[in-house]
Parts: sequence; structure tokens; C-alpha cells
Amino acid sequence: MSHDYMRHVVQSGDPEALLNDLMQTYGEDVWKYACFLTKRREAADDIAQDVFWKAYRHLPSFRGECSVKTWLLRITRRTALNYLRSAFVRKVMLAGLFVPSGSHRSAEHAAMDRQAERDVWEIVLGLPGKYREVIVLDAHYELSYKEMADLLGISEGTVKSRLHRARAKVERKLKEDEGE
Repeated sequence: MSHDYMRHVVQSGDPEALLNDLMQTYGEDVWKYACFLTKRREAADDIAQDVFWKAYRHLPSFRGECSVKTWLLRITRRTALNYLRSAFVRKVMLAGLFVPSGSHRSAEHAAMDRQAERDVWEIVLGLPGKYREVIVLDAHYELSYKEMADLLGISEGTVKSRLHRARAKVERKLKEDEGE
């Protein structure tokens, strides 16, 4: 979805159609990112609704300096971080939310693959936030370094450095766990 398309729809007087397109195209990404940040499915539901309401209200001010996806994830991040700052939030562990669907292998192999993926995500979720976030944006959302830098408000060099360190920490922890 391009900036020109968004501008055309807003100018044509049908921003509701654009909102529906945004929700259809990016709804799952927004919800999963909100869930990753808050570690609460119920919060992700509320945050996703809030994100699309904010996007709807600010459609005319979208300048196209980043992709629509990056813009929505940036709104998601701010909204989720505000949620986390609220006095009502308790720390809850996230379990198995980002496990990709399995392949058509034997049930035993599929179960082993799912367990391995859960082990990796458990390690990722145990990393400090600045490392955890770049891994998820890279591995799950497949954002470019530039998109991650824009979203997080840091330089591309910092993104690359954090991603390198995060991967090294995960690899080191996996090797330690193998030795047990």
C-alpha cells in the first residue's frame, strides 16, 4: 500500500475504505507486535484497535517518509509502551505466540521442531529489551535495517550492532543449553 494510494483515498473522501484496507493488510502484524511488547493478548486487542483509530485520525498527516507498515508499527510501539507505563499492568510471560506453523513432517518431528522453536523464543524473550526487539522486528516482521532504525528512533548502525549482539547471545545460550 503506497503513500500515493493513501493520499488518493483520503482526498477522494473515503478514508473508511482505506482504514479497512489497512486493517486487512496490517492487522495481524499490529496485533502480534502489540502482543509481543505487552505479553498480553487482551492488551494486544485493545492496542490494535487504538492503533487503527489513531491511524484513521492521522491519515491526512501521513507524509510517506517511511512505509505504511513501519508507520503503523511505530504507532503500535508508542501505544504499547504507554500501556506498559500505566499502573494497571502486571508482568505476564508470553508462551508460544510466535511459533510459525509447522511443515508436513511426522508428528514426532513436528513436535520436536515446535519445541526447538519454543526454546529459541524463550531465549529471545529472556534477552534485554533492546536486543529482543530488534530480533523480533528482523525475524518475525522482516523489516529492513532502515525500517527498524526509523521505528526505534536509532541509527542503522545501532540496529546492526544490536542485532549482531542479540544473535550472538542467542547462539551462545543455545550452545550452553546443549552442553547441559
